[in-house]
Amino acid sequence: MNVPPQADRAAGAVPPAQQQSPSPDPGPSTTEATEATEPEEQSQEARAAQRELFAHAPGFILGSAAAFGGSLVGGAQHGVSGGQVTGDVFMGGKTEIHHYGAAAGPAYASGKIPRVRLDQLAGVFVETPAFTAALQRLCDERVLVLSGAHATGRSAAALMLLHRLGVPAVRALQPETSPAALAAQLARPGGHVLHDMPLSRNKPLRDTHLHSARDQLKASDGYLVITVENSPYLLGVTPAPWEPPEAEAVLRAHVAALRAEDDIESLLALAPVRDFLAHGHHRPAEAADFAEGLAAYDGSEEALGRLAGFGLAAVQKQCRTWLSDPALGLRDKAFLISLAVFDQAPYALAAELADKLFVHFQRLQHPEQPPEIPVFGPAVTDRLGLARAGGELRHETTEWGPVPQYMAQFSEERTPRALLTEVWTGHPSARPALVDWLKQLARDGRPLVRTRAAAATALLAAADLPSTMALLLDGWALSRSFGPRVTAANTLTLAQLLDAPVILRLLSQWCTDPHWARRWTAIRAFALLAPLRPDLAGRALDALAARARADDSSEAERHNLVESTALLLSAGSRREMLSELVRLLCLDTPAVRALALAAFVRACDNAEEHGLVEWYTEYGMHDAESARDLATLWRTALGDRTHTRQAMEALRTWLYVAERRADTAQALELLLPALVSTSADRDRLSHLLETLRAVDGGPRPAIADRLLKVLHPARPPAPSH
Repeated sequence: MNVPPQADRAAGAVPPAQQQSPSPDPGPSTTEATEATEPEEQSQEARAAQRELFAHAPGFILGSAAAFGGSLVGGAQHGVSGGQVTGDVFMGGKTEIHHYGAAAGPAYASGKIPRVRLDQLAGVFVETPAFTAALQRLCDERVLVLSGAHATGRSAAALMLLHRLGVPAVRALQPETSPAALAAQLARPGGHVLHDMPLSRNKPLRDTHLHSARDQLKASDGYLVITVENSPYLLGVTPAPWEPPEAEAVLRAHVAALRAEDDIESLLALAPVRDFLAHGHHRPAEAADFAEGLAAYDGSEEALGRLAGFGLAAVQKQCRTWLSDPALGLRDKAFLISLAVFDQAPYALAAELADKLFVHFQRLQHPEQPPEIPVFGPAVTDRLGLARAGGELRHETTEWGPVPQYMAQFSEERTPRALLTEVWTGHPSARPALVDWLKQLARDGRPLVRTRAAAATALLAAADLPSTMALLLDGWALSRSFGPRVTAANTLTLAQLLDAPVILRLLSQWCTDPHWARRWTAIRAFALLAPLRPDLAGRALDALAARARADDSSEAERHNLVESTALLLSAGSRREMLSELVRLLCLDTPAVRALALAAFVRACDNAEEHGLVEWYTEYGMHDAESARDLATLWRTALGDRTHTRQAMEALRTWLYVAERRADTAQALELLLPALVSTSADRDRLSHLLETLRAVDGGPRPAIADRLLKVLHPARPPAPSH
């Protein structure tokens, strides 16, 4: 089938009027950089854009649970749900990260870790000199801060320290416990663990906090282990350093739990095992994964081949072989690259878009010939076999509900990143075709396709940022159209998750760039990034406030700033974000004050799951500092003429939630008195409650009368109309 030059705009692409020009303008002139060039357009709400990104980005970037509104933070699902604890425990061949997060589910209280889980971990845990020293300190001091690098098993070590002491139970504290509130959580006897305590310049852990905790632990006969990454915010605190055990020791322990002791030495002597142990320093989770495959070894050539294929070095070698093999045709190579972009996505989508890439390759390699795509080709199983991939029928979530799809994915999860890195850096002559293809994907009408184009570009940026910026990113960021700018923001967000260099510095600079489109892109990227990297929420707020401080934004940019700042209140420690917004109210310019109030009101006007009203009900009302800051923001917004109307609407949203939830009603009973400092405040709230109608327009709901009694204890109830 011959393909004319423009025939590869397949069905499903957006209409031409909405498409980005294939060759973006190389740069704005001074006149073009003014706000007058900013188009008026209906842009996607920031919260909806965030959901779309989280729903469709590949798992190897976001982690195993790329779902918005859950507990996705820093690329891993974490939480306590249904009595099951998942975490940074290397057992059973899986990597599980122990976190107990505010967004993880409806419960914020500490939870007891099942004894069976501790016993399973004890069966494979490897003690080290660092562990022995830490255990002695914990026994002597009752409270221990365990400090180590990411993914080194420090969370598992914390659990085992308490387990080795023989405590009757181990409880996990919720991670938003502030240093000042730590002692109050330790009234029960036994062991307590606080995983990955969030520390910052404004919330350091001091030695005085540990002294208070130690006094409480002595009184209750308890012990506490706090895990942190290496942090400068430990003031007067000497942490116990954690270093992971050697990969061979972890491998031995896991194999011993699954195979007879007589088999261990012969298994460890296998050539693929020696090769694995010789390739650098493997994290405990990687050694545990390899142990699972090693324990399943049955002596066959097939099993030996599976072991030999394990490890990043083997993955990289395979990718180089695929791309450099002259016997492998362009269509097969295009399919491999497309599958890397659409890993864990419908096979049909990867195959369809692989043919589009094949067309670009043909035009590049044989410009004198019209591109040609065979109508029929190899069977699905053959193509997946070539790619060392598999497929299975799974349900894919769509806007209409779940539908069955045949999903394809590489057997080795590191293949997508290795393959895209190799084609970008090892085969630069393929770049023109790859760039044109990614631009085509970014214009596609399907959210999954656009998001995967951004994810692939993020991988390229991690491998070679200057080239990716020049060939793709900057053109999208400077676009007058909304879609390409969203793709640029998604790309920068995912690139930061992949630890691409200087992304944060670039975003901060773009927030004050002379060109409005770069500013828009950076502002949106900060909003998307903060829920995934809560540790960056403070930095994001500083950058957004710096842009607002200039006080020369267009109406569209002010709206983008408000939407993006509001999303920061769904990120990480809401407690710290509320405190920062209050600080901006007191110390900053009128423009920044307006941003803080508008963003707070926007965040409050949301009754969705995991919104601010749910957080306040389940956690914030129980924390004095959070309750005070939230009341300050509510009171200020309600009393500010510019924001009164929107604040009243947002408070009405909370009232409707309180009508459905008894615990929210109780929370509002505690909140409302704190919103009254003048008679005008009381009159404003009274008017809202007296005129409140049910969602369906019916009579005033009972929650209004209940709260009117809180405002006016001695006054008879107002008549309901």
